[in-house]
This record gives sequence, C-alpha cells and structure tokens, in this order.
Amino acid sequence: MKILLTNDDGFDAKNIKYLYEKLSKEHDVWIIAPKNNCSGMSAAISYLKEIEIEEVSDKVFAVDGTPADCTYFGLLSIVDFEFDIVISGINHGANIGNDVLYSGTVGAAVGGRNLKYPPIAISVASYEAKDMEFISNKSIEIIHKIVDNFEEFKGKVININFPDISKNEYKGTKATVVSKRGVPPKPICLASNEKNKKRYRYNYSGEPISEDLDTDAEAIKNGFISLSVLDYSLNSDSFIDSLSKIINE
Repeated sequence: MKILLTNDDGFDAKNIKYLYEKLSKEHDVWIIAPKNNCSGMSAAISYLKEIEIEEVSDKVFAVDGTPADCTYFGLLSIVDFEFDIVISGINHGANIGNDVLYSGTVGAAVGGRNLKYPPIAISVASYEAKDMEFISNKSIEIIHKIVDNFEEFKGKVININFPDISKNEYKGTKATVVSKRGVPPKPICLASNEKNKKRYRYNYSGEPISEDLDTDAEAIKNGFISLSVLDYSLNSDSFIDSLSKIINE
C-alpha cells in the first residue's frame, strides 16, 4: 500500500517514527506531518495563511500548519500519485470519548475518508509508552485486518486506542462505542500582571460516564485495546421530515 502517515505531535515525534520504520518494511510510506506539536487542533485548516512545507529527508515532509493541512497537501499536492490510506499516529496520549471532536490525530485522519481504504487514527494512553515494539506491531496487525475488510467501513474513520501495556499484558481487543464525558473541570486561572486581564488554560476533560455498552474509556481502563468507528458522513437526510414539520407548523 501507499500510505500517508501523519499525526498531531510533529513529524519527528518518537511514536510516528517507530510506526514509520515498521510499516516501511512492507509498504510505501510517506511521513507528511506537522512541523510542530498541534494537539487539540481537530480538523482545522490554515485557510488564510501561506504554508511552508519542508522536505526533511526522502519521503519525510514537515508542514508548518495543522494536522488536517498535512492530509490536504499530502493528498492533493506533495506527491504525483494517489495514496491508498491515511494513517494518523501513533499519538502520545489517548483519544477517547468527546476528545475525538478536538483531536488533531483524528482530524488528520478525517481527510482520508474518500481513499480506497478507511483512514485510521491510532493513540496510546501514555506520553512515554512502555512497549512501542508491541504497540506498533499490533497496530499493523489491526491495520491489515481493517484493510482486508475495508468495504465494511467505507467513508468512516477507525479510531484505535491502546492502554499503556506490554506484549505480556495484552488481554485482547474490543469493538467499542465512543464514551460520553461529564462536565469538565473549570479552566485554570493563571496569574496576570495586567489590570483587567486574566490568563487561563484548559483543564482536564470531564470524566467518562458509565454506560451499558462497551465504551472506549472502559476498554482502556480495563487493559483492552479499543476500536471505534467514527462516522463523518454528515448525512442528515433522516431528519428532513422532522425539520420540515417544525418549520412548516
């Protein structure tokens, strides 16, 4: 396969380089990833600015823009062929629950929905994973399974989350729904020296809410790999009749 490999941590992040090395043994892999860390950028694009793209080395490009910019330019500009799939990750830190709405890792994957194979976002619930050898090898195993059954997931995004486990700790892989989160803690107010101005930063996400279904949060908590399907079709036809009744009352 011809693979566009990207992330939101930056082209030189440890995890993406690890996955690149493993994937390149069997596939034609190109890293097209942000020049700097862009966590939390979702699928934002740099619409009103010029973007510098540097060819760092053979098949490795650093984009001075967002993760979604990387996918956009990778698919439409940088190369003269069509990629088969976009793979985003392996992200430093999990992307579960409502976080998929803000995740730059997922945002980069979204742009690859119309390729031959469904895009895949991969994350691990650690900033210093203990066994990247296992996580990378298992990621590739799962990627191949999804590719072999790609018709089932046309137009969708596959979101994979690993707990921070070693090969000996592996319990299994679960198909999950995206968990719901409670209200997040208040933003953290920082000291400010200027009159009438305050500085804030984001706090942690809200805690996952317990549900009857298997969720990504529960799977990770219990030591399982989580696989979720994210639907970005933006198809609202099922609501047309309801909306028509409301506006025509």
